[in-house]
Amino acid sequence: MILDQNGNTSIITQEKATIIELVKKLQALYPKFKNNNIIVVLTALNKLGLQDIVEFLEVSNIHRASKQSFVIVSNNINLDNIPDEIIVVPTIQEAYDIIEMEEMERDLGF
Repeated sequence: MILDQNGNTSIITQEKATIIELVKKLQALYPKFKNNNIIVVLTALNKLGLQDIVEFLEVSNIHRASKQSFVIVSNNINLDNIPDEIIVVPTIQEAYDIIEMEEMERDLGF
């Protein structure tokens, strides 16, 4: 797990460990990220299924309820099968675009 910080956005990149291990680490370290937007980059993982993405649903819901963005980046999954409660995009730039739009919505009171 590689951690980077870009302004008020934490970027978590996963290269080797399993999704379940990543989610457990993310939950353990959550207090460190709770006030930032979070981007989880999974582009290095070749085999991703719907269940892998759903593993992030609990932490995503908690984070989004606290008025922060939570975006997963993966180009190895069919985006049409992803539940609406979680945001998955194919590129990091699109993740930043989503965060920017959500920040504007929050600023406007949506």
